[in-house]
Amino acid sequence: MSNQLTELQDATIKQQCKVLRMPMVGSQFRTLAEQAIREKKTHLGYLETLLTVEVEEREKNTIDRRIKEARLPRVKTLEEFDFNQSPQVSAAKMRELADGGYIDRAEPVLFIGDSGTGKTHLLSGLCVAACRQKRRVRFTTAAGLVNELVEAKHQLQLRRVMARWSRYDLIAIDEVGYVPLAEVGAEFLFQVIAERAERMAVILTTNLPFSEWTQVIPNARLCKALLDRITDRAHILETGTESYRFRRTLERQRKGAKAQ
Repeated sequence: MSNQLTELQDATIKQQCKVLRMPMVGSQFRTLAEQAIREKKTHLGYLETLLTVEVEEREKNTIDRRIKEARLPRVKTLEEFDFNQSPQVSAAKMRELADGGYIDRAEPVLFIGDSGTGKTHLLSGLCVAACRQKRRVRFTTAAGLVNELVEAKHQLQLRRVMARWSRYDLIAIDEVGYVPLAEVGAEFLFQVIAERAERMAVILTTNLPFSEWTQVIPNARLCKALLDRITDRAHILETGTESYRFRRTLERQRKGAKAQ
């Protein structure tokens, strides 16, 4: 086959792949064809390889899109978490949760511990694991969620915004307890969680034991109702009180002092 005919054929195939929205086939068909010849693959074997690279790329793009849509402040995975620094957190339990069964069963997950003990990292890790399963995930802080809903109410968009939050397979609410909530904010938080109860999963992190949640939600009846919803069938994991970030800073200072 002449070079001119080969170039024309390649251009035609690339254009057809563009129309069919198969970019990996369009970019890899020539390379994989040469590989198939060397490996003496059949036509069907070559076709299978072509379609496999296209499917794998689409899977990767879907996962990347899910992670981007989750709006995590920093993408951290469970593989990156140092369980040796957080002995109270069970690696086996986290692997079990990462499989996603709690999402299918609409079971809440709560991380309770002081600042710097890895709560947000673990939350992020579960979010990434859910995104890898191509689930729709959304991260927010408790204050961010409340502010969004208060603003939506002022703009007469509350029902639409609440409906959007209800469509996620998993929502992750970070920093519950860091900022006291006005009664309307506490009511919105309760509404979001109550509407997901036994229907869809939610992850929360908090620095407060349950006995101190009235510091954040002064309405005792509302606080009790919220705790009732969030702890029912929940996976409750304590991350401890000693900040590993603080320990890491001390360790760096010690190493710096020794080097001097």
